[in-house]
Amino acid sequence: MTETTKTHVILLACGSFNPITKGHIQMFERARDYLHKTGRFIVIGGIVSPVHDSYGKQGLVSSRHRLIMCQLAVQNSDWIRVDPWECYQDTWQTTCSVLEHHRDLMKRVTGCILSNVNTPSMTPVIGQPQHETPQPIYQNNNVSTKPTAAKILGKVGESLSRICCVRPPVERFTFVDENANLGTVMRYEEIELRILLLCGSDLLESFCIPGLWNEADMEVIVGDFGIVVVPRDAADTDRIMNHSSILRKYKNNIMVVKDDINHPMSVVSSTKSRLALQHGDGHVVDYLSQPVIDYILKSQLYINASG
Repeated sequence: MTETTKTHVILLACGSFNPITKGHIQMFERARDYLHKTGRFIVIGGIVSPVHDSYGKQGLVSSRHRLIMCQLAVQNSDWIRVDPWECYQDTWQTTCSVLEHHRDLMKRVTGCILSNVNTPSMTPVIGQPQHETPQPIYQNNNVSTKPTAAKILGKVGESLSRICCVRPPVERFTFVDENANLGTVMRYEEIELRILLLCGSDLLESFCIPGLWNEADMEVIVGDFGIVVVPRDAADTDRIMNHSSILRKYKNNIMVVKDDINHPMSVVSSTKSRLALQHGDGHVVDYLSQPVIDYILKSQLYINASG
């Protein structure tokens, strides 16, 4: 299978990210590695979408803080980005509506002429005062100057929320990529693009709890989009899927990451990272990146006990 015939994928993770942990970022990396190894997919982008403040979860800090922490956590990544759309809505959005937003956004922007793809985007970093000099979205100075699909998508639009994707059934879209090194020469590439929900096995298991999820939403999430699951604590994903008629129905749309790494909940758990912060536990560095820790301490977040 050639690069142009493989399905291009953008991974979307929805969650509280209260705060975002090293484990959350590792989930993106493991999912991308696994999908690439299948030989069927090329992961060209990742989206971190923090939940709206009105979600109502105990101990949830303001989205203003969570967006900044997420941005700090991915600042050295050349393919994972933070999307503020969900936080900026008037009220809480379902996972299904977030997926559909990105699908619809991509449909609106396909066919754009993307120029100067080798020049770092000057879109302001979330939380950065507008009167200051914007920092490049692409923070990794080692990134190849070759125009890639990830860079192409990163240049679409005027905000971070322009990194987006479409839902299957797969449709073909034409992207026009102007290679800055070739002046006015255009490279036309027709690619298949798909958005997949990235989650842990705990979210997959929540699909089996009666009444927790709207069944129509589950049909769209699993049937129309698809899921990439990173198992945690050696969870038995086959057993989980057998407990839900919808998961069984769309089993082929659920890709379980299979590698040699056991993904303990403690690495991903925001709750455990908050407890470590509250107790002054030095192991907090195992859960959170240093820029996130520094921001938390500076902003005096998670000082009081929370859920």
